[in-house]
Amino acid sequence: MTRKTRRDLLAALGASAAVGLAGCGSDDGSTDTEGDGGDETDAMDGGMDTETDAMDGGMDTDTATGSGMGGTANVRVAHFSPDAPNVDVYVNGDEVLSDVPFRAISDYMELPAGTHTVTITAAGDANTVAFEGEVTVEADTDYTVAAIGELSSEDSEFRPLILEDDNSAVGDDTARVRLVHASPDAPAVDVTAAGGDTVLFDGVPFGESGYVEVPAGTYTLGVRGDTSSNDGDVVAEFTVELTGGTVYTGFAGGYLSPGDEDAEAPFDLTVAVDSGAGGGGLVETGSVRVAHMSPDAPNVDVYVDDGEALSDVPFGAVSDYMSVPTGERTVTITAAGDADTVAFEGPVTVGTGDYTIVAAGELTSEDTEFQPLVLEDDNSDPGGNTARLRVVHGSPDAPAVDVTAAGGDAVLFDGVPFGESGYTTVEANDYTVQIRGDTDSNDGDVVADYDVSLNGGTVYTAFAQGYLTPDDEPADESFDLNVVQDASY
Repeated sequence: MTRKTRRDLLAALGASAAVGLAGCGSDDGSTDTEGDGGDETDAMDGGMDTETDAMDGGMDTDTATGSGMGGTANVRVAHFSPDAPNVDVYVNGDEVLSDVPFRAISDYMELPAGTHTVTITAAGDANTVAFEGEVTVEADTDYTVAAIGELSSEDSEFRPLILEDDNSAVGDDTARVRLVHASPDAPAVDVTAAGGDTVLFDGVPFGESGYVEVPAGTYTLGVRGDTSSNDGDVVAEFTVELTGGTVYTGFAGGYLSPGDEDAEAPFDLTVAVDSGAGGGGLVETGSVRVAHMSPDAPNVDVYVDDGEALSDVPFGAVSDYMSVPTGERTVTITAAGDADTVAFEGPVTVGTGDYTIVAAGELTSEDTEFQPLVLEDDNSDPGGNTARLRVVHGSPDAPAVDVTAAGGDAVLFDGVPFGESGYTTVEANDYTVQIRGDTDSNDGDVVADYDVSLNGGTVYTAFAQGYLTPDDEPADESFDLNVVQDASY
């Protein structure tokens, strides 16, 4: 059959190169590192998007071109070309997979050992051939054929990447994880864990892959631009649960900057369970930060599900956002360095959004007892010329307050009591904000005023913290307005 081609046919398939792993110290390429929980790991404290798109396929091909080897191999196909349409896959002229979408990963299919002609076409259009070439597979071996690269680029040309899969048994308390760099506009990357303290993969370029082994558990993975010190900016972060006795492959695919490309396929991480016990994969997460606004409390440590998330947090501090698995989490707040002195322990429900947990109230008062305020954050884009401002009343000896601007002519917040909060949107500008005792006419005495600069396309939270009358209180923390930036566009 004569076929028209969208691109010149590639002559042959190239084997994938091995990734240089950080700190390789064993024959199988694993490295010894320390994970988030302090356990010794073989390489990785990671996190990935594990939507495993299994495609049904019965590879019923009884003949192979070239010399037959006897026996069978197990082969699966993964579509990670971000600008390619859905595709059909043929082996020796027989269609084995149809209408395969981007990021899909098929089940393993048996294929006779030997050399086969593999053809990849646009779905439903056998005449539009993206690739045709020969693939040789050996008996009793597992393979992944990953379609990577771009149809629209010569720098990262569309091609199949042939990966030999290590699906051998792994210990019951260990997981084996492979990372495949399939993002065509991403530079070489470092993959780190434990906030960057642990280097898992070092300088991995597009089209390469490698394995690591880690203790079973839940981990966070940071993907960074490659630097000699492995401390580049984090471009993506994921959380993953890895089950013991299981082998996984994580494909880093899509575009880092989809706005500059021909296809809207943003960077993401997709994980397949390759073999073993199964389970685990991507853990759905929310973004959580903690603010210490209890004026008579000492520095504190914060634990989530018995794991220390923050240490030695002083009054007035607001942490960065952290990825936390969704669901009901147990949050514990203790005196810094003293896990037995517990100020709070209780359940907090985390969804997929952004949250601020405010440690508010007083350790020494029953009227305003120490408690966490769980706030759901609105970090959506407020618009280029608009700022979104939230006020959180965290001053335990202050009454309900009005917040005004323009000398009282503009009422931003009306009658906010201790422990409450609210949002407003204003034009981007410089403001003098007045904090007043609450009155019906919003003209109470000004107890404090502050100059605040609010930029367009930016979200802020203003924490009213400390004591109005610190001389009458157990701690010398004066009233203040602590303005932090939550998000910017």
